Amino acid sequence: MKRLLFALCFCLSQLPARAQDHSLLTVERIYHSDEFAEEKFGPARWLEEGAGYTTLEPSQTIEAGSDIVRYDTRSGQREILVGAERLFPSGAKYPLEIDDYEWSKDKKNLLIFTNTKKVWRYNTRGDYWILNLKTSKLKKLGGLAKPSTLMFAKFAPDGRKVGYVREKNIYVEDISSSKIVQLTFDGLGDIINGTSDWVYEEEFWLRDGFRWSPDGRHIAYWHFDASGIKTFYMINNTDSLYPKLIPLQYPKVGTTNSACRVGVVSAEGGETTWFKVPGDPRNHYIPKMEWAASSEEVVIQQLNRLQNTNKVMLGQILDGSVKTILTEKDEAWLDVNDDLKWFNHGRQFTWLSERDGWRHLYVVSRDGEKVRLLTPGEYEIVSIQKIDTGSGWVYFIASPDNPTQRYLYRVSLGGDGKSERLTPTRQPGTHSYQIAPGGEWAFHTFSTFDTPPVLSLISLPGHEQVRIMESNSALHKRVAELEKQPTEFFRIKTADEIEFDAWFIKPPNFDSSKKYPLFFYVYGEPWNQTVLDRWFGNRTLWHYLIAQHGYLVMSVDNRGTPGPRGREWRKSIYRQIGILASQDQAAAAQAIIENRSYVDKNRIGIWGWSGGGQMTLNMLFRYAEIYCTGIAVSFVSDQRLYDTIYQERFMGLPDDNELGYTNGSPITFAHRLAGDLLIIHGTGDDNVHYQSFERMVNELIAHNKKFTMMSYPNRSHSLSEGENTERHLYELMLSYLRGNLPAGAESVVED
Repeated sequence: MKRLLFALCFCLSQLPARAQDHSLLTVERIYHSDEFAEEKFGPARWLEEGAGYTTLEPSQTIEAGSDIVRYDTRSGQREILVGAERLFPSGAKYPLEIDDYEWSKDKKNLLIFTNTKKVWRYNTRGDYWILNLKTSKLKKLGGLAKPSTLMFAKFAPDGRKVGYVREKNIYVEDISSSKIVQLTFDGLGDIINGTSDWVYEEEFWLRDGFRWSPDGRHIAYWHFDASGIKTFYMINNTDSLYPKLIPLQYPKVGTTNSACRVGVVSAEGGETTWFKVPGDPRNHYIPKMEWAASSEEVVIQQLNRLQNTNKVMLGQILDGSVKTILTEKDEAWLDVNDDLKWFNHGRQFTWLSERDGWRHLYVVSRDGEKVRLLTPGEYEIVSIQKIDTGSGWVYFIASPDNPTQRYLYRVSLGGDGKSERLTPTRQPGTHSYQIAPGGEWAFHTFSTFDTPPVLSLISLPGHEQVRIMESNSALHKRVAELEKQPTEFFRIKTADEIEFDAWFIKPPNFDSSKKYPLFFYVYGEPWNQTVLDRWFGNRTLWHYLIAQHGYLVMSVDNRGTPGPRGREWRKSIYRQIGILASQDQAAAAQAIIENRSYVDKNRIGIWGWSGGGQMTLNMLFRYAEIYCTGIAVSFVSDQRLYDTIYQERFMGLPDDNELGYTNGSPITFAHRLAGDLLIIHGTGDDNVHYQSFERMVNELIAHNKKFTMMSYPNRSHSLSEGENTERHLYELMLSYLRGNLPAGAESVVED
């Protein structure tokens, strides 16, 4: 009967809508229209130490064109620096579409990235053009290179040359003469120069894999030998008469990684000097490498395979010798340090560490002998916004009193460690910043869970608003028209006296004397928080829509999620991903049921995506007495199927934690399924493979469990490709939810 009801609901959802009520949401309004689109600003570039900035704006005179416009920061005076009419290649009907751009240091040339294509999940290859701003001459880089094959082009420090990667090798091209010098020659097949393999890109965010020296005479770069990685094949069954195999070198848990090393080569060509970094290159990682405030040394961060030891080394370009100057260790894992910044003429650098139990910034001498805590106290730095060595200030995001919110602080590099809050206390919510050199100006974005973002120009340190850049007024109006209740943030204390942050959306016509179904949104892994007081775009609107259909909607951040609540909070889940987190989620759900009389304990559902899909399965299988309906999207069914860097970081190696991998994987408990389950996956998912989905299907069948499944051909982890995909996906989920977890209030029956 439930299956028939589900089919009926889905069919009804496809019927033409009557005259639209702007107070009520539909999947079509959210995912198949631009009604709730945010206004765009940028990409913006600060100029002249913050005196001006440039941004992209649609051309008023050239079809499909964009102008690069300069604004005076103080006055707002507008000037078109590069009009779209200057961006027509010879014989072209339309100007270049600007996906990104960069100014040379002397502002005589403009580098334009266009015609971009995906490498795995990101558009990191394309065509690069140079525009001479004096002569208006437009020239394509790469010589006779095939279209869309150049990557990460960037000016040399003097602006006379450009370096780039082409088909796994590094090249340098002289701008005036167009002479091209090839620097590496072995890039082919398994050998990669100047960029990274799949897992480094996905987990360390390493894409751009080469660096110009400050004097422009050398290039330091990453080199990968991926020959040891086994190939995973995806299958495209829809685009041709016969299936097409798509090979992907993907290191699954416990298998062989690429051998990674870094070296330096003259920009004129010649032999590479390899840095003599100790250790097996397949069982160590080099996630970070930069020039060390000189053109003679680079600074390298090396992680062991367990990612609990980070060695900071200085490497000499003359002979490749290295010296370890700082070693960071943790009993669990370490995050890669993105905030190593040299100052004081290269005598000191900044370093982010949890060594005292809180994520703080330190100042370290070049030899590593002196380490000074810069931000003492029982609070945490969420992220560094800017380290301005010129003015001597570090700007960072923190929220000492509320881990669901984000505010701007600053601390002096040479001061007493006393931090200063710059974000006004009258604006509770989430704030982010793009700070200009010198720290006098910033682009400021502010939002709350129920309030779309507003982007403004502010002056610092007073945080005075100069002018609004993007008000999102139309979006604000649309959201204000919606029938909804304000989202509530609260803390729930479990029987074990553990407090969890949560948010809560009630149905518009909520009546506390009645009982409602409760639908949880979950992620629960160390990669992300869901309980944040900021605008989540379509995801927020989706949860409003669920509430409008008569559901209570909640989300809870369990231990292990990356909130600023201290090292112990985040790393308590080490070697037990999926185990402790699911216990926390169940304990929180039980406490909510017991403390809120309007929650119908017989109508509890849950849904999640990726790690949240895995968590959904764990909750439905392990705690069938609580959850009766679940929707799991793009999930990991068995942690052994995921990649080395992510899964081993949090779980250790499978040989050393066999029980943890077994008990943390939902497939182990699939035989316990008692409720209603919808599972969804894209067959072209290069991140969490369709294999994970099929193994779960097999396991459920083996135990004669009834469930519903949906596959989206050739869609990736985001399930966003293809015509009508998102609308179809969310209408499917809504129909399934309404068909299997009855919506609406029910009167309490007195005994």
